[in-house]
Amino acid sequence: GPDMTLDTVFWIASMTKAVTTTAAMQMVEQGKLSLDAPAGDTLPELRAPQVLEGFDASGAPRLRPAKRPITLRQLLTHTAGFSYDIWNADIGRYEKYAHLPELITCKNDALKTPLVFDPGERWQYGTNIDFAGKMVERVSGQRLEEYFHEHIFGPLGMADTSFRLSPAQRSRLVSMHARQPDGSFKPVPFEMPQDPEFYMGGGGLYSTAPDYLRFTQVFLHQGSFNGARVLRPETVAEMERNQIGEINVVKLKTVQPQSSADAEFFPGMVKKWGLGFMINTEAAPTGRGAGSLAWAGLANTYFWIDPSKRVTGVIMMQFLPFADPGALQAFAGFEKAVYQAQQSA
Repeated sequence: GPDMTLDTVFWIASMTKAVTTTAAMQMVEQGKLSLDAPAGDTLPELRAPQVLEGFDASGAPRLRPAKRPITLRQLLTHTAGFSYDIWNADIGRYEKYAHLPELITCKNDALKTPLVFDPGERWQYGTNIDFAGKMVERVSGQRLEEYFHEHIFGPLGMADTSFRLSPAQRSRLVSMHARQPDGSFKPVPFEMPQDPEFYMGGGGLYSTAPDYLRFTQVFLHQGSFNGARVLRPETVAEMERNQIGEINVVKLKTVQPQSSADAEFFPGMVKKWGLGFMINTEAAPTGRGAGSLAWAGLANTYFWIDPSKRVTGVIMMQFLPFADPGALQAFAGFEKAVYQAQQSA
């Protein structure tokens, strides 16, 4: 395809999560959502969660009621008990047993997976933010596409970020690729459903690098950027704080190697989760300060926000598997170069 430019459009996948979390926190500020009330009070499908305890001899799932209700805080910190089939074989097995559609179809039935542990007991990356997005829709009365444009993208001047691709965006869209065993790349067909049953708050957005940097700068400026206040300063401070106590973020061990390699940022370092972001508890070898915020998207898009050094960066690629060693090397090299440039400035 054509060479990449600054306005090239990428599927940003799980970089959507921080945006959905921001919308949820706007609803918390307005008193329309509560971080610690049962999420089932807002979203009936979360009212009676079931925990998957394995499968019986016939292959049928063994389910039991969860010991406690799910909260929005647990959803926003990936401690509610939901998982993804990419990193959890039991969830994949359950989806096949129950004939659930794949998550990428954006069909509501795709979210009918059980928990893999009781809410609040550990950290496990999963479909949590899709439910948070549905909670925002329920209390705002708007679908996520409209809500994001009105309350986040419009005010921040993010004209190229959306769930639905305009003809202009489509003309600048990068194609998806898959890394081949010999190291080469092969184009593969991919597009998020454009008329989905649910807008995927956990991974549905398309964006550009400059657009996403407008969003990340909100967190360097106590909740406002481009003359628009998106969040209160005290909300941003809360989002940047460890929300999971003694629980740690753990390595994502792949069970679908075509979609993701094993994924862990800064192996050996203790990582925590704020509201919407991973937090590194120590300074990183790249130059990233302790207490920075970061996450990524499945097709190798990455960002970080470093409040201590007033730095934020975004790097966009568009291929699978996630956490490809070459992609991680490119990200680390870019990040180091940013800090070196800052030091020599």
